[in-house]
Amino acid sequence: MRYGDKLAYEGAIYALQEQLSKSIHPGGKTALSLFGAVHYLSLSAKKVTLFGGEKEKLPAWLIKRKWGVALDYNSTSFLPKDLGLKKIELKFFSIKVSSPARAIMECLYLVPKKQELLECLELMEGLNNLRPDLVQNLLEQCNSVKVKRLFLYMAEKSGHEWTDYLDREKIDLGSGKRSFGKNGVYISKYQITVPKEVALHGE
Repeated sequence: MRYGDKLAYEGAIYALQEQLSKSIHPGGKTALSLFGAVHYLSLSAKKVTLFGGEKEKLPAWLIKRKWGVALDYNSTSFLPKDLGLKKIELKFFSIKVSSPARAIMECLYLVPKKQELLECLELMEGLNNLRPDLVQNLLEQCNSVKVKRLFLYMAEKSGHEWTDYLDREKIDLGSGKRSFGKNGVYISKYQITVPKEVALHGE
């Protein structure tokens, strides 16, 4: 810290990444807000979403300290820990956060317990500049059937041109039906049932 600086959670993330070699990083809506993809979220949002590897835990010193925000930590291996991360420059240092492509997949991973599906669709609608090669790589290496099916459905529903460059034959979508809402609408192409407000959104 420099004299007069306020210690923020970003500094803790820097310490985890650079000093402890952790893969813990801001993800989901927090990462999207850092890239300006979520206009109604600010860097001073009340909740910060963090992701880390399946066996990674937040250290006690980070949990005990009051950062002025609530830390929502998700430990998972549904994506490779280093794929789709991007460095962002802060005032005196840089940290790795999820790129928009990885971040929206992290949002979908949190459905339905921590994230509403309709909000994911609204977030997806703003992601018209994703790199098809990165999206392809993430989808091929993602081990969550839920995330992959919802991602492709919502990307197509949003009308993004980059979906034309994806090779779906290389993406394992698993088998069997999945439901994400009672009395919803069945999407036969992806064998998913989604809430009516999602299926009818934009129509």
